[in-house]
Amino acid sequence: MKKLLLALTAMAVMTGSASAADLAARPYTKAPMAAAPVANWSGCYVGAGGGGAMSNNDYNDFTTATGAVLDNNLTGGARGWFGTVQGGCDYQFNNWVVGAFADYDFMDVHGDHGFAGAFTGQQKQDWQWAVGGRVGYLVLPQLLTYVSGGYTQAHWKGTTFFFPGIAAAAFSAPGFTKGGWFIGTGDEYALTSFLPGLFWKTEYRYSEFDRANVAVSDFATGLPTGFSQTEKLREHSVRSELVYRFNWGGAPLVAKY
Repeated sequence: MKKLLLALTAMAVMTGSASAADLAARPYTKAPMAAAPVANWSGCYVGAGGGGAMSNNDYNDFTTATGAVLDNNLTGGARGWFGTVQGGCDYQFNNWVVGAFADYDFMDVHGDHGFAGAFTGQQKQDWQWAVGGRVGYLVLPQLLTYVSGGYTQAHWKGTTFFFPGIAAAAFSAPGFTKGGWFIGTGDEYALTSFLPGLFWKTEYRYSEFDRANVAVSDFATGLPTGFSQTEKLREHSVRSELVYRFNWGGAPLVAKY
């Protein structure tokens, strides 16, 4: 009987050990994390921001009646800031994004401007708008680099000229509005992990405007002096904007990176 009990006990111990070995702990598996939002670049947007601009004005003074040059190949410069609002629409296919946009700038860009080599005044650009298109490439799902171009138009206020050391104004030139073209390049980054639909865009832009011919008048009487200026304006600007896209929840087209 003792031998039988010992045999049964040994069998029970061996069976328990085997069962314990079979019931090994399951390997630890980490719960999947929620995927980060992926930017969808197709759709429409609005944006607002600001920046700085500087312009060069290459101008000549000449006799209105004959075209004889009074002062030749002069250059003035202006510097300042602007605020901007923008709207547009984009379309994404694979890694490429194409779109169209329009923007308006509220500006305070001013600098010295001369006449007849002796008189000086202030010339100020106070607004500008542009409409154009852009083509970009997604170097990352959240980062777009692009080039832009199109038509632009800007306004310069009238200029009053003074002789140095004399408080009374001597001459004046009217303001004018001129159109031209622009080309730019920039980057746009999706801030969807911070706020869905939010993007940040920074762009450099070069603008060149049609030549302006303005008559110079006597300030006191408003009568023409018989002299005019021809002006050619070129502008460099850097702008940075926060952009909100209305379609941030949509699925983007498949892109390969």
